[in-house]
Amino acid sequence: MNKPKLHVRRGDIVRAISGADAGKKTGKVLKVYPKTQRALVEGFHFVSKALKKSNDNPNGGIVKREAPIAISNLAVVTPAAKKEKE
Repeated sequence: MNKPKLHVRRGDIVRAISGADAGKKTGKVLKVYPKTQRALVEGFHFVSKALKKSNDNPNGGIVKREAPIAISNLAVVTPAAKKEKE
């Protein structure tokens, strides 16, 4: 089974090229999901998540969270520095 080659890596600064966040801002890639071809980007693609009442959240309610965005909708602005091997 081959690993898919992706043009974004964790730590890259990216810009959205399509969708609701297209061209507005840049964000840092927090996590990449190669199997689903998606990436979690700081400050992009917020979704509303309903939370049940619990001890941590006594009122419950609706919270805005970042959700993974398709990698095809991202363009790299500044690549992350590669680690040098010793």
